[in-house]
This record gives sequence, C-alpha cells and structure tokens, in this order.
Amino acid sequence: MGSTVNKKIRSRIIGVGAALPKKIVTNKDLAQTIDTSDEWIVERTGIKERRIATTNELTSSLGVEASEIAIKNSGLKNSDIEMIVLATATPDNTFPATATAIQKGLGIKNGYAYDIQAVCSGFVFALESADNAIRLEKIKNALVIGSETFSRILDWKDRSTCVLFGDGAGAVVLQSDSSNTNSGILSNHLHSDGEYKDMLYVDGGPSTSSSVGFLKMDGSGVFKHAVKNLSSVVEEALKYNNLKIDDIDLFIPHQANSRILEAVARKVGMDRNKIIMTLDKHANTSAASIPLALYDAVENRKISKGDLILFLAMGGGFTWGSSLIRW
Repeated sequence: MGSTVNKKIRSRIIGVGAALPKKIVTNKDLAQTIDTSDEWIVERTGIKERRIATTNELTSSLGVEASEIAIKNSGLKNSDIEMIVLATATPDNTFPATATAIQKGLGIKNGYAYDIQAVCSGFVFALESADNAIRLEKIKNALVIGSETFSRILDWKDRSTCVLFGDGAGAVVLQSDSSNTNSGILSNHLHSDGEYKDMLYVDGGPSTSSSVGFLKMDGSGVFKHAVKNLSSVVEEALKYNNLKIDDIDLFIPHQANSRILEAVARKVGMDRNKIIMTLDKHANTSAASIPLALYDAVENRKISKGDLILFLAMGGGFTWGSSLIRW
C-alpha cells in the first residue's frame, strides 16, 4: 500500500537564503586568457560576470552558508529541520552525499539528508521531493538547497562553455501549512528523456574513467530542446491549475542563457517585466540558479504576499520541470 497525501496540507516557503563565493570573474578577466570579449559574451548569453569558488569554498560550505541564512529568515532553529535535500551535480565527494556534510555543518542530528542529481533542473526536483514528504505528513520542516561549484568541471580553454557558468548556493525552508490560505506549492511537473543525455554531460565518472572530466555541450541542440521543453512545462503548469499566462505574477527560470529565456518568453507570451533575471551577475549556477534568483527577488522586494510564482528549469539528461507557488 502506498502512502496517502493529505490534500489539505501544503508546503510553504518560509525562509530563503543564498551564498556566493567572494571571487568575481568578469568577462574582461576571461578575455585575458581565452579568445573572447565582453561584447561577444554579453551578446550571446547576457552574462557580465560570475563568482568562482576558491580552494576553501566547497559545494558543502556554500550550502551551509545559504542554509543558515534561510533558517534564520524562517524563524526556526537548525534543530527544527527534519529533512535536507541537496540538488547538486558537483558534490564534495563521490560519496557520502554532500547533504550529510551540510547536515553536519548545521549541527543537525535528527532527520535525514540526501542529494538529488538532475543538473540544472535539480532544485525543482528537490523541491518536489520535500513537498511530497510534507504532504504525506512524514515531516513538518524541510531544507531544500541548490549548491554548485561548476568551475571545477569546466575546461577553461573552451570558450564555448567556460564563459557560461558560475558557482553559488541558494536554499529555502519549507514548512507544512494546513491553514487553507491557498498559499504554498500548488503543483510540480517533472520530466526527463535520456535519449538526449549526450548533448550535455561531463566526460568522466567513477564507473567509466575513474576520474572527473570536463563539461561537454552541443550548444545548438541544447538551445532547441530547452526552448521546446521549458515552453511545454510552463503550459503544463498553467493547464493543470486552470490558469492563463497573465495570471502569473513572477517567473523565476533557471538562469541558463538570455537567448533561451527570450525565446521561451516569446513562445508562451510571458511579460518580460515579470521575469526575474540574475544571469548577468551570477551566470549559470546550475541547480543553485533558481533559489539564488528567488533570494534576489525577496531581498529586492519584488515579491508580495499572494503572488503566483512559477519556477521553470531544464538541465542535462535531459531533465526539465516547473513548480507553481503562491507566496
């Protein structure tokens, strides 16, 4: 027998946090080591700078920093957290799960912690996992994190990939809410299709090369599928909730590439003024990009109580998904 979902319970975001490495690398900095320019990068990606982790900045340490801020903003204590889900494609170690290192860093002894790997879609996959646990009444408080150090899997001589990515972490605290206020996570929509796994991957791993490789990408193929899949998952969320595109107050997409996001906006009719963009200063931070953008929106008072917010993401695999939230 399966577990029964309590439809009267929703998961509500009650705290958001973020952490960025101290080192800033601008496009002009990159132009000193590879054949590129600030103009070339901005025109094709929308990126102006990115944060790069130093030796003592790890996926776990960035995750701990973002989590501490999220928990503080939630009004809870670290010991109140019963579940930690970390979305990352750049763990500290092959095993154990980096989420357990974050659990240790936060001094949490209770509950459980694990990693989810869906690359750039990871945060929405992790969010659904925690949401399900709350709605099944297994826990009341969950910590969902996206943390990445993609700079460690980049070929810094390949200008087609190294200019795109940055490091960082974002976190949210989810809490069970049975107040019937209609706030919280309304729906999640997840997909994957392994047929396209070789369009975006890292050429290494313990089972194949016994080493960590570098990121490889079919740029035009990724662009084509990203526009199609992101558009479809927006429409899926709208249809499921009986909404129209104009009903959404804010779109917080995975910060992949400005051209991809502009193409999706045209295809589904998004109001550009409703799209939260941090790509210019963060670059593509993979699973960290949505919570980083959410934190930026909260800090800059771009979100009001009752707003409908749509998260949307696509990553290697391919994986893609969306989450609709009422703030």
